[in-house]
Amino acid sequence: MKYHRPSNERGRGFHGWLDSRHTFSFANYYDAGHMGFGPLRVINEDKVLAGHGFDTHPHRNMEIISYVVEGALEHRDSMGEVAIIKRGDVQRMSAGTGVYHSEYNASKENPVHFLQIWIMPDTKNISPTYAQKRFEDLDGKLRLVASHDGRDGSISIHASVDLYASKLKEKEIAHLQIGKDRGVWVQLVHGQIFVNGQLLEAGDGLALAKTPDVSIVAEDSSEFLLFDMAL
Repeated sequence: MKYHRPSNERGRGFHGWLDSRHTFSFANYYDAGHMGFGPLRVINEDKVLAGHGFDTHPHRNMEIISYVVEGALEHRDSMGEVAIIKRGDVQRMSAGTGVYHSEYNASKENPVHFLQIWIMPDTKNISPTYAQKRFEDLDGKLRLVASHDGRDGSISIHASVDLYASKLKEKEIAHLQIGKDRGVWVQLVHGQIFVNGQLLEAGDGLALAKTPDVSIVAEDSSEFLLFDMAL
C-alpha cells in the first residue's frame, strides 16, 4: 500500500501570529479520511511570528515531539522544565497522566518554523517526562533520533515507533529494511525526493505499508523525517 498526501491538500489554521498546516485532522480541521496513520496522530507544520506562541495548555496520554526547522522555540511546563529548542534539537514530552506546557517563539525578531508531532503511546497514564537532545549527524544517512528503546543514542518514546531524520544532497540515497506488520510515513521538510519511486515535494507526506524496504533518492538538497511504526 502506498498513499501520497500532497502538501497543498493539508488542512490549514491561520491565526495571524500562527500559520499551521495539518497533515491529519486537528483543531478546527476535520477530515474523517485523515485521522492519522498507525500510532502517528498529528504532524503540524507551524510557523510562529516573533514574540508569539502557544499559551499554557494541558495534554495527557500523548508522546509529543518538536522538530525545529528554523529559529528557536522556548518551552516551559508544569514539570519545571524550561528549555530553548533550536535547529538540530529534538524534544520529546511524554504527557502521561497530565502536563501543562507553553511553547513560544524564543526570538523577538525572527519567526520560528517547526514540526509538532503527536504519537499515541503504547501505555497510558505513565508519569510525565521530558527529554531533549541535539543531533548534528544527519547528513547523508538515516539518523535514529527517537525510538521505543532509546538505542543508538536516540531519545526514548513510549510507542513502537522508530523516528529517523535525514539530510541528503542531490542524488544521495538512503535505504531502510522494514519489518513485518510495520508501516512507514515519510514527511518531507524541504527539497525533493523519490520514495520507492514516488516524488515528494516540500510538505508532502507518504504512507507505505506491507513493503519490505524503503528507498529514498534525493532530487536536490533535502531534509525529511521517516517514521517506522507498528501497524
